[in-house]
Amino acid sequence: KTSNNNDKTGRRRATSYDVAELAGVSQSAVSRVFQDGASASKAMRNRVMAAADKLGYRPNAIARGLITRRSNMVAVIVSNLNFYPEVVSELSSRFTERGVHVLLFTLDHESDVSRTLDQVWQYQVDGVIAAAHLSPDEIVTFEERNVPLVFYNRSYENIPVSSVSCDQVGGERALINRLAESGQHQSYAIITGPSDSVVSMQRTRGAIDRLDESGITDVTQVTGDYGYKSGRRAVQEIIELRGSAPDAIICANDMMAFGAMDELRYRLEYDVPGDVSVVGFDGVRAASWS
Repeated sequence: KTSNNNDKTGRRRATSYDVAELAGVSQSAVSRVFQDGASASKAMRNRVMAAADKLGYRPNAIARGLITRRSNMVAVIVSNLNFYPEVVSELSSRFTERGVHVLLFTLDHESDVSRTLDQVWQYQVDGVIAAAHLSPDEIVTFEERNVPLVFYNRSYENIPVSSVSCDQVGGERALINRLAESGQHQSYAIITGPSDSVVSMQRTRGAIDRLDESGITDVTQVTGDYGYKSGRRAVQEIIELRGSAPDAIICANDMMAFGAMDELRYRLEYDVPGDVSVVGFDGVRAASWS
């Protein structure tokens, strides 16, 4: 039989005690060498690292976490991962620079978040970044567990939370203002995101309120799922409802705007933006591609 400290070949894994014995130092000295910020002379560090390399030793992150009560892991909860790859990549890079690992939890729908939180708690993470909407009770749970929580692109009006977010409503109003300035748009269509997306609700509300203020009543609203194909399908639905294309289509994200533009240009042969203006929200990298 092999013990829990054996590798797959049956060989015993080296421990910090083995490194200490080979290097001729105390076990606590080995711990200090592998602990960020701990004091250890250059000579001691070289001896310990030489012994560790010879034995193939690397500290056990899980065991260290039990001692320090820190897992050095942060959970990132993301709904609709396809639309956040750049964000997740950047977060992972920045955390890696700080010796922190990212555990990624993805949701098909924001309403699935409660089941995901049950998994998050099992990993004893040091903090959570949530690109998904949490209920007030779920936010309270973070406080009770003393786990830091930061929201990405989610904001709350009546609950004090830490959030890094853009102004969803203000951004949509700015889009309407730019369209209105041209004086060429009298009829509009809005392609929203999923019904359980708070971000979509905020962006849609910003657009509708600004259109109302402008006295524009010719507005058709259809639902998408943030995906490229749903942008194409939404254009078909808009034209079926209206009988023709509107002057402008406002999409809740850039990916649906790409789909809407392609459907108009390549299947329906509209001139974009000559016949129909299409705008999206997010500023993803691909939006700069001609």
